[in-house]
Amino acid sequence: MKVDPITFAVIKSGLDSIVDDMAYTVVRIARSEIVKDVMDFSAALCDANGQMIAQAKTIALHLGAVPEAIEAVLAKFGDDLSEGDVVIMNDPYHGGMHLPDIFMFTPIFHGGKRRAFSVVICHHTDVGGRVPGSNASDSTEIYQEGLRMPPLKLYDRGELNTTLETLIKINVRVPERVWGDIQAQFAASQIGARALTKLFDRYGADEVERYMQELMDYAERLTRDEIRRWPKGTYTFVDHIDNDGFSDDPIPIKVAITVLEDSLLVDYTGSSKQVKAALNSTKSYTHSNTYLSVRCVLSREIPNNVGVFRCIKVKVPEASVLNPVLPGACAARALTGYRIFDTMLGALAQIVPDRVPAAGEGGNSVVCISGLRKNRKPFIIVDMICGAWGGRPDKDGVEAITNPSQNLSNMPVEVMEAEHPILVEEYAFVPDSCGAGQHRGGVGVKRSYRILADEALLQLRSDRVAFAPYGLAGGAPGGMSRNFITVGPDTSPLPSKVTMTVPHGALITHEQAGGGGYGDPKRRDPALIREDIADGKITPEFAREHYGVG
Repeated sequence: MKVDPITFAVIKSGLDSIVDDMAYTVVRIARSEIVKDVMDFSAALCDANGQMIAQAKTIALHLGAVPEAIEAVLAKFGDDLSEGDVVIMNDPYHGGMHLPDIFMFTPIFHGGKRRAFSVVICHHTDVGGRVPGSNASDSTEIYQEGLRMPPLKLYDRGELNTTLETLIKINVRVPERVWGDIQAQFAASQIGARALTKLFDRYGADEVERYMQELMDYAERLTRDEIRRWPKGTYTFVDHIDNDGFSDDPIPIKVAITVLEDSLLVDYTGSSKQVKAALNSTKSYTHSNTYLSVRCVLSREIPNNVGVFRCIKVKVPEASVLNPVLPGACAARALTGYRIFDTMLGALAQIVPDRVPAAGEGGNSVVCISGLRKNRKPFIIVDMICGAWGGRPDKDGVEAITNPSQNLSNMPVEVMEAEHPILVEEYAFVPDSCGAGQHRGGVGVKRSYRILADEALLQLRSDRVAFAPYGLAGGAPGGMSRNFITVGPDTSPLPSKVTMTVPHGALITHEQAGGGGYGDPKRRDPALIREDIADGKITPEFAREHYGVG
């Protein structure tokens, strides 16, 4: 098509603004901490065929799954989508990721023709199942994990499906929060629809659709141009999840990236078979992590849309931990996603070493604490702890910040304590947990929770207890995670993955892994070493051991 660069830039910026406005709407309206404070949600726009054209600055790991999720919607409804319809779904075996992540798709019509979709995904506090939070790593089949929804119409031509509303509310432990967050998704999707309609009115729907296609083609061209400059060949890497909580056997994630002329083949053959625990990553989520990993090493000028995905072919063995079959459980699949990300970056570091940091903390740790208040109403805390980045080719890693694969935030202590019977006794850095290097890794984060309820159910999903975050270019591995429980005067270690009842007054402590180092530690600037000691991030003993100074 003939492209006017000014119009192209205006429409591109308009689409980016629309999805960000959708995201801001979710934050303003949502009821639960996991959405409004931790910000575990996403927003995007797709064209009429479900190809993603713009995404908000939200959870990147969600968005690569959108094409397969919307494919399931179109397979179910086809042309039976009308103005005023809203479709929701969460089933991992219908294009979803795990049951707490509810997708909402709103078809956008103009001139009587379907032109686009607005998409909002939120991680919900609870969707039923055997444990509060619906996110336990020790479930063994999908049927234990909560309410499964294939693509269903929540609104049909503007009319709320009250049967579906009732079904959702009666199956979840905190219906006011879950339904409040669904309403936030709905409001955001309508914001997207109205704003895109204004863009159609201004430039003409046919013209905007043409520019949407050009925007995706543009992203594809830029991506292929970069890949052409990469060294050709096959690059492999293996990383591990500690175990699945049922045995001590490590879970290998193996990848081989083949750089072709202007595209990539990403092959996960050799990765672990499907596991008993709920760590299995759905194929859509594996694809999402793969696309994101590649996107992270591309130029920031490339638009974030499906054009990037077109350049990457993914091969995933069936019945593996990266592509499970029924009835495989997958509530805690995020941990496997983080390890896919780490494994992909380990391979990409061999291709574009100047663009890849050492491994970070290994992804968010999830500390879920639930129980009953004194008035017998349930509470559920889903605390996703953000930790440390690995050292970068030109800078130290950072700490207490979202994993690069996410856009999350640590839940404020004040919010957690105000909303729930919990006392956070410590929120601090873990000294000496960073990997030494010319550019050290970030130090790990520590949180300690005192139980104020009569008793509570603890669900802990952590990792990097047995396999430390790797260093790069001669940097040392990061420190490893640790978990403890203190009851009275006695402190005992906890495994990385556990579901257990804890009594009133118990103290739960999680120390998250630190990031790996980048570059030879002997080349580190002595002034930075002294600064780290002064800040309490490392001890003089650590400095003498790893840097030869004190």
